[in-house]
Amino acid sequence: MMFWRSVVGKLWFTILLLVSFVLFILTVMLLEFFENYHINETRKGLTKTAVNIAENLEQHSNDERMGQEISWALIDKVTRVAVVEDENTYYYSPNVKKDQRLPVSFVFENKELQHVFKDDEISYITSPFPSKAAAGSQYLIIGAPIHYPGGKVGGVFIYQSLDVMEKTTRLTTKFILLAAGVAIVLTTIFAFFLSTRITAPLRKMREAAFEVARGKFDTKVPILTHDEIGELATAFNQMGRQLKFNMNALSQEKEQLSSILSSMADGVLTFNRNGIILITNPPAEQFLRYWYYDQGANENSDAVPSEVMELFQLAVNTEKEQVGEMSLQGRSYVLIVSPLYNKRFIRGAVAVIRDMTEERKLDKLREDFIANVSHELRTPISMLQGYSEAIVDGIAQTDEEKIELARIIYDESLRMGRLVNELLDLARMEAGHIQLTMEDVELEPYVNRIVHKFLTLANEKGIELKSDNGPGDSHFDFDPDRIEQVLTNLIDNAVRHVPDSASIMVRTWTDERGLFFEVQDQGPGIPEEDLPFLFERFYKGDKSRTRGRSGTGLGLAIAKNIVDAHKGRMSVKSKLGHGTTFSFFIPRKID
Repeated sequence: MMFWRSVVGKLWFTILLLVSFVLFILTVMLLEFFENYHINETRKGLTKTAVNIAENLEQHSNDERMGQEISWALIDKVTRVAVVEDENTYYYSPNVKKDQRLPVSFVFENKELQHVFKDDEISYITSPFPSKAAAGSQYLIIGAPIHYPGGKVGGVFIYQSLDVMEKTTRLTTKFILLAAGVAIVLTTIFAFFLSTRITAPLRKMREAAFEVARGKFDTKVPILTHDEIGELATAFNQMGRQLKFNMNALSQEKEQLSSILSSMADGVLTFNRNGIILITNPPAEQFLRYWYYDQGANENSDAVPSEVMELFQLAVNTEKEQVGEMSLQGRSYVLIVSPLYNKRFIRGAVAVIRDMTEERKLDKLREDFIANVSHELRTPISMLQGYSEAIVDGIAQTDEEKIELARIIYDESLRMGRLVNELLDLARMEAGHIQLTMEDVELEPYVNRIVHKFLTLANEKGIELKSDNGPGDSHFDFDPDRIEQVLTNLIDNAVRHVPDSASIMVRTWTDERGLFFEVQDQGPGIPEEDLPFLFERFYKGDKSRTRGRSGTGLGLAIAKNIVDAHKGRMSVKSKLGHGTTFSFFIPRKID
């Protein structure tokens, strides 16, 4: 079945069918020609013989015996002669048997043969022989007039069976059919030879096409001829080179587009016309992860925020740019959705997600900074002033009271010193003057040692404090003192804010990207509106700004700057009533 579908089979069948048709027409025409030729030649020969016999008998009319002997010498074994003078006077050649005699009545009854007697002209017919012995055989009967003395007209009728001619025709037919068979065999050989000559380069081009389809654009087809197939091979090789050039150009453009998207600060989501996401960049993926966490959905799903889909539908339907806003995990985003065109038709849309949290936050921080600094300094200064006045005014009578007041003054001065030192450290960090001392640290004992410092405080509150060292490397390079400062701040905040009998988990793991830390608690959570400001100076979730549990509001800002100095990143996820998770990441290579 595959042979008939191949080019070789189709060419062979086409050529064979064409040659067979031509040979069939030629055979039919040749057989017809040879049959008519034999009949005509036989008729001419018999007519000539009949005329010669008639002339001979006329010349020897005085000596009939001599004339007959000469006449019978002119005929062969298969030719028979009947000489008719009238209905009652006739005779036959010696080779005519009794059952082969031509009836005289048939001669005088046949209209064509009567022309011999009436019109004195030669006549001939082809007819079944009028004898039971030779019934069914076709005979050629030719009559020639004989002129006897006294004006009497007779006839010489010479007749011969057409079986001899049919035998000759059959022999000719066999010869023609044999020649046709030989021609068909030779045609088949020629067709296969021609087909293989044509299809061999085509098979090579097919194999080369499959190689190109697999991405091997350097594949070339050998040019074996200089005809149309050779030109096709040349065009195929040119197509492969052009395709390789185009693919390299597309790959470069794709890499360039990927680099541009990856380096963009704004998130980009590209949709097709059905609203399915085609392309994203890291900021957009982070935006979607925040939304999945907020919705409690699986991060591997294809769901998109309803606000984005509404803007997408408006952009597609109105063919105009749409702008909207949404808040997510305490961050403010501006959404700009623009339609994408394929020539004149819309093929989708692109959504630019711009994080405006920093701009909004800076506005708020400018307003709150002076109030925060004033608030943090006013309390210790007031206490220093009040207790100093008490000592100066002599309110403290005993030495114990004076020592107690002096101790309070000392504690508040230490508090102011810590505040000033933290401000100075933070200023140096933000100015890029922080110095890191990189060491190869064994992770598990390092984390266990930091966690162990808070076990006593955790046990007093009934808090379960655990650590989990995940898969990956057991050693990593970073500044252990600075990272301990970060972990200490995060664990201390968790211990101070989670309720009794809750749990705190400190996790670490590494992968090909770097080192991950995570501090997860089961506390009350952080309000969404506070999340964007947690890493800012003096910002505290405790709105009363009291001392004690709320601290100075600089710890998280310092922690974030330490992580930034390690070229890492720090983030927080929280939902009210579901706890809070602080995480930070340190990459393997730090410039």
